[in-house]
Amino acid sequence: MKVWVHIADCLNRSGACALVTVKRVDGSTPREAGARMVVTGDAGFHGTIGGGTLEFETIRRAARAAAAGKPGLELQSVSLGPDLGQCCGGRAQIAIEVLSAESLETARAFARIEAEGKPFSTEAVIVAGQSVDRKLRKHVTEQPFSLDTDQKTGKQLLVEQFGARRRALYLFGAGHVGKALVLALAPLPFDITWIDSRQDQFPGPVPGNVRKVCTSGPVELLLKAPDDAFVLAMTHSHALDEEIMACALLQQRFAYCGVIGSRTKRARFLKRLKARGLNDTLIANMVCPVGVTAVKSKHPAAIAAGIAVDLLVRDEAENHQQAAAGEGLAHKLNHGQ
Repeated sequence: MKVWVHIADCLNRSGACALVTVKRVDGSTPREAGARMVVTGDAGFHGTIGGGTLEFETIRRAARAAAAGKPGLELQSVSLGPDLGQCCGGRAQIAIEVLSAESLETARAFARIEAEGKPFSTEAVIVAGQSVDRKLRKHVTEQPFSLDTDQKTGKQLLVEQFGARRRALYLFGAGHVGKALVLALAPLPFDITWIDSRQDQFPGPVPGNVRKVCTSGPVELLLKAPDDAFVLAMTHSHALDEEIMACALLQQRFAYCGVIGSRTKRARFLKRLKARGLNDTLIANMVCPVGVTAVKSKHPAAIAAGIAVDLLVRDEAENHQQAAAGEGLAHKLNHGQ
């Protein structure tokens, strides 16, 4: 969810709103830390922190705070079992921050940054629960929400991260499955470069996370693709699919190289890629068939659903691995290793 565009809109219409953030979770909870909602004084809202009683009670509390209109920050710790009668058994710490019309221009500025689609962080000084100043930080933090207190001054520094980290996906082919896949991935954390040589195959409107590229030399675009991008070939031509896979695998820098097809197509590609000089180690990184193979339907939307699930699983695994590697490096640096 684009948080600041909703905040700016709410402040412009009603003069106040509440930003709800899941600060921390322990055990089983409906959403993860960093989930957010924007709530208005009449209990209207954008986003979700997981639904159910936790969300219902949080909306009621946030709406009451927004209706009062006094800028400030409050934290609430909720045990889903004892406090709400839920069966999850987890615990969540919820932050409710009220913003007033005085923050409208700041909200609009952050909304413009948010529209660029990249993560960014803000910081605000909190005195006696009330925000004094909010500005853009030079460096993006890893935590979605942190609140540290200066023991000498009693002031608190609120640091928040906004904007989702999105995986670059280079999707080759605007056929039936390609069309279904961009719709399936529309609300998910992917930035899609959608490539085909046939302009008339592209639909007019596309989701906001999709960039259409019509080119007679699609393989050349892989040279400009970022490291750790996902590459997925599903063109109208098996020869072109093979060319894309060969180029992607040889670069040895992409987190996923997949090509749509059957096990028979995979076997033929293995032989052809070896004939091109690719070794077994490189070829082993090719995924074919793609998607969740338990889905047997050949309907384009069903195939796309299976691929979307698989890509999401792989993206989360890659992110977790990178985060673990970063923590390991930080530990070594902090301990002088």
